[in-house]
Amino acid sequence: MHSNHVQFDEPIRMASILEHSKPRFFPAMTKIIATLGPQSRSVDVLSACLRAGMSVACLDFSWGDIDYHQQTVDNLRLAVKSTKKLCALMLDTVGPELQIVNKSERAISLENNASVVLTPDQDKEASPALLPVNFGGLSKSVKPGDTIFIGQYLFTGSETTSVWLEVTAINGEDVVCRINNSATLAGSLFTLHISRMHVDLPTLSDKDKDVISKWGDRNNIDFLSLSYTRHAEDVRHAREFLANFRNLRQTQIFAKIENIEGMTHFDEILQEADGIILSRGNLGIDLPPEKVFLFQKASIYKCNMAGKPAVVTRVVDSMTDNLRPTRAEATDVANAVLDGSDAVFLGAETLRGLYPVETISIVGKICAEAEKVFNQNTYFKNTVKYVGEPMSHLESIASSAVRAAIKVNASLIICFTSSGRAARLIAKYRPTMPVLSVVIPQVKSNQIRWTFSGAFEARQSLIVRGLFPMLADPRHPAESTSGSNESVLRVTLDYGKATGILKEHDRVVVCQKVGDASVVKIVELVD
Repeated sequence: MHSNHVQFDEPIRMASILEHSKPRFFPAMTKIIATLGPQSRSVDVLSACLRAGMSVACLDFSWGDIDYHQQTVDNLRLAVKSTKKLCALMLDTVGPELQIVNKSERAISLENNASVVLTPDQDKEASPALLPVNFGGLSKSVKPGDTIFIGQYLFTGSETTSVWLEVTAINGEDVVCRINNSATLAGSLFTLHISRMHVDLPTLSDKDKDVISKWGDRNNIDFLSLSYTRHAEDVRHAREFLANFRNLRQTQIFAKIENIEGMTHFDEILQEADGIILSRGNLGIDLPPEKVFLFQKASIYKCNMAGKPAVVTRVVDSMTDNLRPTRAEATDVANAVLDGSDAVFLGAETLRGLYPVETISIVGKICAEAEKVFNQNTYFKNTVKYVGEPMSHLESIASSAVRAAIKVNASLIICFTSSGRAARLIAKYRPTMPVLSVVIPQVKSNQIRWTFSGAFEARQSLIVRGLFPMLADPRHPAESTSGSNESVLRVTLDYGKATGILKEHDRVVVCQKVGDASVVKIVELVD
């Protein structure tokens, strides 16, 4: 007999949709990366962003100089101090981005069906008939019939500030094009993108290297977002460059996949990188629009199975000027969470948008709602199956901890870790409760001075879904004796109670090392 009821994998009660969202200590398990800029660099706004749920701050060097960004980061440090909320730092490289140079900064109006010439001669003045490009190899890279996109906010999909051109002829070093839509370009630089073209420029440009050595090293950046990653070699090259700087040897490299070339070499890039950023704005131009979602789902799944963070960009563009996202955007954020994203990357919305704090807050609320209906059961089974047998020692401990936490309905998983690897492995299995990673600082001495490592490991978990760091006091080195391990655990549980994450009779799953053995235990809170 057929029933007319629609069956959900996990029943979504209509009543629960009408309930008010409850405020929680962690705004969401999914992390929020915010790009800082003119609208989001004062100490007050940064403090509000941290409270709203920003856990990684990104500095984009395709505009603004080193001093400008240094001032922003100095303000961020003050905000971190006053809110007592950790924040990681990401440097976004410019990479081989092609640009139209408009020295006069006068607005340029381009008319549909008119002709325009792209020239590598940057001494010439930009006009509706001639646009200088910062790339000498353009005429050798394109052929008649190719499509070229130019725009100020090219990748937001805004049609009034971008044009698409069709190449009609090659004239020496100049490229003659027909304009296919009327638009006005304002500002000094516009991005130029050519569908499916290989740009023969290094992924890490000289400007990027300069910024990394002068600014990145001084600020101990946690993450390098490597724009236009096209091959695993790009990641290796960036890692070799970072190794030259004492403060950057632990910096993680996130490969930004922005075009067909990066997509084609995705598997090898994933092996080499520490995480992946899916740059959907650029991919939306390189790929037919109907294919973008497929790439998103396939690549996030691959990142999840490899246990490497997946980050999705371009989520609530309309919030750059509006207080509410569109319905489609809200659904898109939720779907990114259901697909398995670790973090959502805000660009223009927080950089130049009017409502940076509200944007972070709303995105966090959407993520939290989607996490409630994330099918953890299916995900867990898929991950265990993908890892296969025999499992490594650490994998087996991590998956057991998550299984135990779900079986006893624990409120929290606590993991003691020095490298952060064990905690990341637990988070890979996407438990439904937060994972508190207690980073035990490693005390090192080279006869002259003592150093504590651990701050990097703590901050780098701020991009992993469901993982929340806590830096233990180095005066209790918990590795040495199980006694002091117990004292750190007591402090952690007290912290949980004080902040309202834990209450009486809650159960907590603890994952720790005792001697050579790894132990998973269940603790019930009693007064």
